[in-house]
Amino acid sequence: MKLLKLSFFALLLLHLHLGLKAQEITWTPVEPGVWKGVFGAPEVYDLLKASGAKPNHESLNKLGQATFPFSDQAITAQLNDGKTYLRIPLDKSEQLYGFGLNFQTIHQRGKILELHVDHYGGKDNGRTHAPVPFYVSSNGYGVFINSARYIKVWAGTGMRKDSKNFPLPKDRNADKSWSSRNNGDEVEILVPAAGVEIYVFAGPKPLDAIKRYNLFNGGGYLPPRWGLGFTQRVMTRSTAADVENEVNSFEEKGYPLDFVGLEPGWQSKAYPGTFSWDKNRFAEPAGFVKSMLAKGIRLNLWINPYVSPDAPFYKEIRPLTGSHTVWLGAVPDFTLPKARQLFFDQLQKDQVAIGISGYKIDEVDGYDYYLWPDVATFPSGTSAEQMRQTYGLLMQRYSAEMFKNSNKRTYGLVRASNGGGTSFPYVIYNDYYNHEDFVTALINSGYAGVLWTPEVRASKTGEEWLRRFQSNVFSPMAMINAWASGTKPWTYPDVARQVKEYALLRMRMMPYWYSESAKYHFEGIPPFRGMNLEEGFTQEAKVEKKANDNLEENPYAEAVSKEIKDQYMAGEYLLVAPMFTGQTERKVILPKGRWYDFYTGAFVGDGQVITVSPGLDKIPVYVKDGGIIPLMPALLHSPKLGAKVDLEIRHYGEKASEYNLYDDDGETFDFEKGAFTWRKIKVERLKNGHLKGSISTPEKGKPNTIGKVSFTFMTK
Repeated sequence: MKLLKLSFFALLLLHLHLGLKAQEITWTPVEPGVWKGVFGAPEVYDLLKASGAKPNHESLNKLGQATFPFSDQAITAQLNDGKTYLRIPLDKSEQLYGFGLNFQTIHQRGKILELHVDHYGGKDNGRTHAPVPFYVSSNGYGVFINSARYIKVWAGTGMRKDSKNFPLPKDRNADKSWSSRNNGDEVEILVPAAGVEIYVFAGPKPLDAIKRYNLFNGGGYLPPRWGLGFTQRVMTRSTAADVENEVNSFEEKGYPLDFVGLEPGWQSKAYPGTFSWDKNRFAEPAGFVKSMLAKGIRLNLWINPYVSPDAPFYKEIRPLTGSHTVWLGAVPDFTLPKARQLFFDQLQKDQVAIGISGYKIDEVDGYDYYLWPDVATFPSGTSAEQMRQTYGLLMQRYSAEMFKNSNKRTYGLVRASNGGGTSFPYVIYNDYYNHEDFVTALINSGYAGVLWTPEVRASKTGEEWLRRFQSNVFSPMAMINAWASGTKPWTYPDVARQVKEYALLRMRMMPYWYSESAKYHFEGIPPFRGMNLEEGFTQEAKVEKKANDNLEENPYAEAVSKEIKDQYMAGEYLLVAPMFTGQTERKVILPKGRWYDFYTGAFVGDGQVITVSPGLDKIPVYVKDGGIIPLMPALLHSPKLGAKVDLEIRHYGEKASEYNLYDDDGETFDFEKGAFTWRKIKVERLKNGHLKGSISTPEKGKPNTIGKVSFTFMTK
C-alpha cells in the first residue's frame, strides 16, 4: 500500500513538473512579415473568430517579407493550473505602446494591466472600452494575443531569479539610487485558458508592425464622405419637429451638418429597448427620414442591444438570450445565427430599409453592475467572460453587414471594441470628459487599431468650448453630443465665429481626411497616431542653437524617455498640438526636418522645441516640408453622389513632393470591385526656381469627383 502511495505521488509530481515546464510554440508564417504561434489547445472562440477579420492579402504582400523578430531570444510558454503563461523578451532600452485604448499613458512599459472590456474608470489599468491585446515595441515589432479572455499583463515589471540580465541588488540603507521597482526584461502574460494563439508582426519600424496588424485585420474602415463631415446629436426626447428645426437652424446660421444623431427617445421604450419608433415623437418615420435625406442630412440612431418584453420579436428571441438581464432586458446571444436574424431583421425592416444611415451602439462596455456577471450563461455555451470581451465586436460586425448587403457605407459610434475590430465602421466614445485625456486616447487609438472621437458636449466657458471643438475637428469624427445639454455650435456667442471657422475648415479638409482614411484601409496607416511613429522624431540630431528666444535645444533625448501625449500626427503631413483651457502658450516638439505653419505657411523650426502663443482663435498645426494638403470649398454638406467639387491644393515648404489623392463614389462599396482611383499630385521645382504643381488625369472608366484644380504655394 505504501509503495502504491509513493507511486501515485511520484506521478503527481511528474505531472506538475511537466505542466510547469516551458513548452515549444509552433510558429507558422501566415502573411508576409506575420507569424502565428500556437501553444497548447487554443479555445475555439477567440477575438478573430468573433470579429470575422479577414486579412488584406494584396496590401500585406506589398509590404513584403521581413525577418522574425525573436530569432535570438525565443518567446516561451508554460501551462500551469489550466492557464497559459507567456514570456516575451525585452531589451533594456525598449519602450512599449498599445495594450488598448488608454487615456492617461502612452508608454506602457512598467505597467500591470488586466485587459478587460469596461466603462473607463479614470485609471489606465487595462479596463477600458477597447482593451486590445496588441502591443508594439520601439524595436519595431508587434505582438497580438488572440484570446477572448480577461488577459493579465506584466509589461516588464517582474524580475525572475533566472534572468540573463539579473541586476546587482542595492542596499536601501546606503544607496540612494535604490528603487522599489525593478525594470524586468520580459513581457509576461497570463491567459486563463489551456492554450492560445499568438501573432507576431515584423517591422522593421514600429509603424510597419502596426500597418501589418491593421491589414491583417482587414485594414481600417473607409467611411462615406458624409461620415467625415459634421454631426450633431440632439437631446434625448427630441421630436421630428425638433430635429427639423435644429437642422434648419444650422442651415440658416451657415454651420455645416451632415448627420444627426437621435438618442433613446426615438424608440417607443428604451433601457431596455423595443427597437421600434415612438409614433408620438415620430408619427411617420419613413417620411421624416426621406425629408432629412432631401436636405442632405443622414440620421444615426442610438441603441443598446437589450430587448424589452414589449419588443415585437421578444417572445421569439427570449430562448436565445443569456441567463441574466441588463436593465431587465434580454441579452441576445449573437453567436447564434437565429438570434442575429431576429434582432437585425428588426433593425433592417424598421430603420435601415427606410434610409437610416447608421447607429450609435451604447452600453456594451460596463460597468460590472450594469452588465451580466461572469457567472451568467448563454445558450451557445460561450462563457460570460468571452461574451463580455466580444459583445461590442459582435454588434459592430452584424450591424455593419446590414449596410454592406445594401451596398451602402455607414459610419457610427460604439462603446466597446477589441482586437480584430479594425475594419468596422465605428468610432469609440464614452462618458469620460477630460480634454487632455481625450487627446491621449486619440494618440493611443493609433496603436490599437481603433478610432476614437474626443467629442464635445458642454463647457463651463466659451474658451473651453472652443478649445475642445478645435481638437475635435482634427479627429476621426467631428461631433457635438448634446443628448443631455442641448448645446449647439453657437451656444457660446463669444466664440461662435471661431467655432464656425473650424467647422468649415473640417469641410474644406474633406479631400485630405478622405485620402488619409483610404490609406488606413489600403495601407494600414493610422490616420491619427503618436509622435514616436513619425520619421525623425526619436532619432538623435545635433541642432544648432538659434538666436531666436523661442527655439530651445534638441528635444530628442527627452522625447524618447518622456511621454509625449499632447501632440500627434494627423494624416501624412500634419502635426496637431491642441490647446487646453487656461493655456496661453505651449511647447511643441518638432521632429527633424523643416516645419511650417498650417495657416500661414511661415517656417517655424527644424528638430526643435518651440514655445508658441497662438491666441484663442487657433490651435497650433504644422506641416512638414513638402506637405501637400488638398482642400475643397467650405460646403455645408458633403458632396452628393456623382457631384464634382473644385480643389485648392496647398503646398508647404521648399521640397518637391508627391501626394496620392484618393477618389471613388464616396458612398458605396463599389471600390472593393476596383471602382476607385489614386490620382498623383506632384509639385516640382523648375529650372528658374519656381514651384509647379500638377495632378494626374483620372483613369478611364473610374470615378472622378474632381472639378477644377488650382495650386497655392503657402511658403514664399
